[in-house]
Amino acid sequence: MTALVLVGMMGAGKSTIGRILADRLGWPLVDSDRAIEAKTGRTVRELWEAGGEDAYRALESDVVLDAVRGDADVVVAAPGGVVLDEQVRTALEAVDVVWLRADPATLAGRVEQGDHRPLLGDDPQTVLSDIATAREGLYRQVADLVIDVDGLSPETVTAQILDRPQLDHR
Repeated sequence: MTALVLVGMMGAGKSTIGRILADRLGWPLVDSDRAIEAKTGRTVRELWEAGGEDAYRALESDVVLDAVRGDADVVVAAPGGVVLDEQVRTALEAVDVVWLRADPATLAGRVEQGDHRPLLGDDPQTVLSDIATAREGLYRQVADLVIDVDGLSPETVTAQILDRPQLDHR
């Protein structure tokens, strides 16, 4: 089994790039938000409001752990906060992890204050900047490859991932 896990902040392009990678590799994609919604029948916002951040983070961790511990090759578009879980960080040591890093201004321009972004509040760029600063060391800890995605197309980022010999996705 080989897992290729994309980590990074919301808006970094994990879902988009994950779909392209999964298609190119012929592997299934586990998109964490979609997997949680399919499993629970509820939206991210509904789950967040019903159980709070801790309950939602536990669901995120379970989805990622199930994917990376499975028997099939898989691309995982991990939730931005999954690196907060020590058990997940440990599990990520056994798989290939790509950190899609982006400037908070880029992220703020990409995300919408929709139902699926309960953390953003009224000032997305400041919130994203604060979160990015707090998580930077954790992303760095788990990443086998870091790609600065600002100004790059999803196809360019995908090519950079697939061209890296240190990743075991062939």
